[in-house]
Amino acid sequence: QVQLVESGGGLVQAGGSLRLSCASSGSIFMLNAMGWYRQAPGKQRELVATITSGGSTHYADSVKGRFTISGESAKNLVSLQMDSLKPEDTGVYYCNVQSSFTNYWGKGTLVTVSS
Repeated sequence: QVQLVESGGGLVQAGGSLRLSCASSGSIFMLNAMGWYRQAPGKQRELVATITSGGSTHYADSVKGRFTISGESAKNLVSLQMDSLKPEDTGVYYCNVQSSFTNYWGKGTLVTVSS
C-alpha cells in the first residue's frame, strides 16, 4: 500500500521559513491533485494549498503571498515553502494526494512557530 511521508517540520521563530516535503512510497496512478492541510490544536483540519496535475495552484487566504506549493506529479512529490511564518501557522501539516481512485494522507509533521 502506498504511504505518504512528510518531512521538514520543526520549531521556528516568527518571520522565519520552513520547507515541507512529501514523498510517496510507491507510484500513484491517475493522480489529480496534491496538497497540504493543517490542523491547529483544538481546531479542525483546514486546507493550506493545493496543486493539480496540470500545475494549477490554490491557496488559503491566510497563507497567500507567504507560502508556495510545488509538485512533481511524475515522482509523486509535493513541497510547501513557508516564508514569513506566524504563530498562527502552528499546527500539524498533512500531505494529501488525490487520485481518481483513492485519497491518500500522510501522518503529518509538526510545525511550531514561536512569537
